[in-house]
Amino acid sequence: MTSFEAFFEGWLVRQEHYLDELQSAQQRAHEARDVDLRDLVSRVLIHYQQYYEEKSRIAQRDVFLVFSPTWFTSLERALLWIAGFKPGLAFRLVSDSVPDLSADQRVRMTRLIEETRVEERALDDKLAKIHESVAAPPFVDVARRHARCLDGETAEEEEAATRSLKSALEGVLANANLLRTTLAAKLVEMLSGAQAVRFLVAVAQFQLKIRNWGLQRDAAEKQRRSGGGGRR
Repeated sequence: MTSFEAFFEGWLVRQEHYLDELQSAQQRAHEARDVDLRDLVSRVLIHYQQYYEEKSRIAQRDVFLVFSPTWFTSLERALLWIAGFKPGLAFRLVSDSVPDLSADQRVRMTRLIEETRVEERALDDKLAKIHESVAAPPFVDVARRHARCLDGETAEEEEAATRSLKSALEGVLANANLLRTTLAAKLVEMLSGAQAVRFLVAVAQFQLKIRNWGLQRDAAEKQRRSGGGGRR
């Protein structure tokens, strides 16, 4: 966890650098070559891919931690969908940042929106079934027996149930991350170089704003609790 938190802090610093580069490219997009804009877009997508690859390694060690990440603020955690932002959010950012979609792009976007919604619902169903399994046998039976005694058989059953739960969560997380990354790739492929730059500017700004707001809220809450404790 400590190593990932260090990675994440460094990743955010690079995210801010990429945002500066994207904004600079956005300002000169009218004179820039599409191939140069595409190169920048590709490097930004690789930056995001590095985050998901590192998070996947953490999930293999402790998937429960990834579903409740301590490296996020309370605001960021409140917005999570399967340990990350919901893919459909990207369409709202496209709508706000790229109002000049062509008729063909709009048709393709509508089709992609529907495909994404179908996949999101499928993952929601899978996660709901996992939640139901936690409250049903054999998990409940194991938990009850574990409360009464800690014999070897119960410990083995508990370990097997936990492995099953972790495996199921890892599968849903992997599919959710795949949906997020493939959707981003499909979106930037659908957009022109200049449009993709504007979209990625909106994505980075949204992420960093949520991060900063979350840090401010957590700091204010910590100060409030500290002050309240002093009065008591």
